[in-house]
Amino acid sequence: MKILIVTDAWYPQVNGVVRTLETVRGELGEMGHDVHVISPDQFKTIPCPTYPEIRLALFAKRKMAKMIEALHPVAIHISTEGPLGQAARAYCLKKGLPFSTAYHTRFPEYIHARMRLPLSISYRGMRKFHSKSRSVMVATESLQQELSDWGFNNLHIWSRGVDLNLFRPRPEASFGDFPKPHWLFVGRVAVEKNIGHFLDLDLPGTKFVVGDGPQLNELKGKYPNTQFLGKKIGEELATAFASADVFVFPSKTDTFGLVILEALASGTPVAVFPVQGPADIVRNTKAGAIDADLREAAMAALELKSEDARALAEQYSWHNSASQFLHNLAPFSGGFDGVEATPISVDDATQHISAGAKSQTDDETSEPANTQPIGQPAQ
Repeated sequence: MKILIVTDAWYPQVNGVVRTLETVRGELGEMGHDVHVISPDQFKTIPCPTYPEIRLALFAKRKMAKMIEALHPVAIHISTEGPLGQAARAYCLKKGLPFSTAYHTRFPEYIHARMRLPLSISYRGMRKFHSKSRSVMVATESLQQELSDWGFNNLHIWSRGVDLNLFRPRPEASFGDFPKPHWLFVGRVAVEKNIGHFLDLDLPGTKFVVGDGPQLNELKGKYPNTQFLGKKIGEELATAFASADVFVFPSKTDTFGLVILEALASGTPVAVFPVQGPADIVRNTKAGAIDADLREAAMAALELKSEDARALAEQYSWHNSASQFLHNLAPFSGGFDGVEATPISVDDATQHISAGAKSQTDDETSEPANTQPIGQPAQ
């Protein structure tokens, strides 16, 4: 099945949304699906005010329409609510094409943290954006219930996974001779992550922050005893997770917290607030501590076992995440070249594409299809 993902969050950003989309795209490819991505790197962009690492696409509607029509996807997933998401949504509504969306980020809470805009106003806008979606994908049941209380419809669970080969216990990993215990935060260094609260905690040992963002210089100046290690990826990131004694996650706005799974997979217990998303992962387990007093949670997590953290992470599979995503899609037939779009089932769409692929394989004179996803760098 040819699947199109439209996202305003993409490389060079490194965050949970980007890692989720890239990993699920790879899993879907392994299943035989043809996944394309439309992302900001294909448009003229400007830096997002107060957050220059995020690029905002300009004048996207016309180009978006041409790109979708050239692809003729069977399913369209709009991952974010930014300019590209808005452009794709407008095109789908104009052409009568069904689409799915995802609620990755608590933008109302983010905006409230920065501008104090009432949540009711922001949620009204978010509810309008997702109102025409055939399937609004959310990471946890508690978030599903919360959004339902805000008036969202068509909510479906799309959980997350973790790379258990990359993120693993590494007994040799260490932050060096800094006083122990070692406390770690990984993520965007921005106000909505509430990192200052973590750095204010009266904890023994040394605190480490991995990541980049608009609040980095401010926090460096305010907390000179904290070790700010900058942005890390791949093996360096995995080694940082495995080097910590406890992963402290002070955010109250994340819908899931992929970094929590990565810490757990690395054998590092976690400390979180009792908020939806992070607490859903570790509640009723021996892998993390939950407390409204984050210091109490951190000290409790220090007593937890590495093997229990790893065991919890092993319950999360990217293959299962991709399967959930696939069955939450809203595929259709027609919809291009004047043909009216007709919603169909995922199984029907997959069987149709599989039959076409087999027919092409049987034709010895056919040229191999170019399945390079839009926006993906050449390997």
